[in-house]
Amino acid sequence: MSHPVVSLPTRTPLGRVAREMAEYGVGSVMVTQGDALRGIVTDRDLALGALARGLDAAGMIDSVMTSPVITVDVTDEIHVAYRTFRRSGFRRLPVLDGHRVVGVLTVDDMLIDVFQRLADLLGPVAWSVLEEPPRPPSAGSRPRGA
Repeated sequence: MSHPVVSLPTRTPLGRVAREMAEYGVGSVMVTQGDALRGIVTDRDLALGALARGLDAAGMIDSVMTSPVITVDVTDEIHVAYRTFRRSGFRRLPVLDGHRVVGVLTVDDMLIDVFQRLADLLGPVAWSVLEEPPRPPSAGSRPRGA
């Protein structure tokens, strides 16, 4: 997951939201009221929800945020996150520790996990091939089972 999280209060102007995303290099911000998570705004929400509807930079964050927010808990097993991504169709899930947002899990994070698991699985096979490359069949020999 990515952390720390960029959070902004519910009555933040959209112009500031875009500036914060650019400054911190993130594709989403958490919308909070006090410590409570109220919504999430993504770069896609800004483009399709704000600009496409003709909202200007003075419009408020809560006019384009997604709420309620689908989340995962910091103690959830990885398969819970996979299932939540599949069921929700979202590309980002806030990670909660109690009621406090501690990170954001993205589909890209999950792809990295898949690649690492695949590398762990195939690592020994790859090394055995590198140590003893397969021999090409000799002329006139037939493969077994042919």
